[in-house]
Amino acid sequence: MIVISQLLSKLAQEGAILVSVTATRGSVPRETGTWMAVFPASLVGTIGGGRLELDAIGHAQTMLVACKDQPVRQPERVLYRLGPSLGQCCGGEVELQYEYVSAADASALQTRLAPAYQPLALFGGGHVGRALVHVLSTLPLQIRWIDSRDEIFPPTMTDTVQCEHSDPVQAAVPQLTSGSRVLVMSFSHAEDLDIVAACLARQRERGDLPYIGLIGSKTKWASFRSRLKARGFSEAELAHVTCPIGIAGIADKRPEAIAIAVAAQLLLLQKQP
Repeated sequence: MIVISQLLSKLAQEGAILVSVTATRGSVPRETGTWMAVFPASLVGTIGGGRLELDAIGHAQTMLVACKDQPVRQPERVLYRLGPSLGQCCGGEVELQYEYVSAADASALQTRLAPAYQPLALFGGGHVGRALVHVLSTLPLQIRWIDSRDEIFPPTMTDTVQCEHSDPVQAAVPQLTSGSRVLVMSFSHAEDLDIVAACLARQRERGDLPYIGLIGSKTKWASFRSRLKARGFSEAELAHVTCPIGIAGIADKRPEAIAIAVAAQLLLLQKQP
């Protein structure tokens, strides 16, 4: 992700103290595995802000001064009780690890800090598709962006987005990574129907697509349900499709608003198998 690239770029110039959340109890700002790197005059990442982060930055900067004379130091762990010691109302406990890192650690850090990416397939390169990729590419997702039209994709994308031309578009479904969340929003209802049918057929065979989301209204889904039932899919199979997509209660139909609502729904589902 971008934040790891920033860390590695800065480490090429100077050392830092890597501050990592190694354990938590109760209500805390961030989860285990969260990290930030404290450089002499800048930061990369965050452990949640507030008094905890302020104290952690101060401690890390003190360590940086000491590391000028002794660069190789053993990691140090400190337990913070957020209520009693820091006056933070969340009141839990956070254990932080402090360790000196430099350019020599870059390769190991790239592997160690990389988040666990979840596969996601997005069918459709229209306005909503573009807005979704803009939002979702900031999350730990490996995105496969698929469309049947030529020259629909932007000229450059981040490393986590793979653009793919497929004609017919549903031909890409059998090759999706197992465990992919699928979003369907092509330029035509006919394509949408074929993609959803291909996803349901794969789900029937392999059971490895945990989420199939179709853009559209309840009226669109009622029409699709009828057509998919005519293709032989059962009510139980059709219940696996989410339509409309996105968290409920957001009436704004702008592509950016839809993208945020869908991203929120995916975040709610991210810990499900």
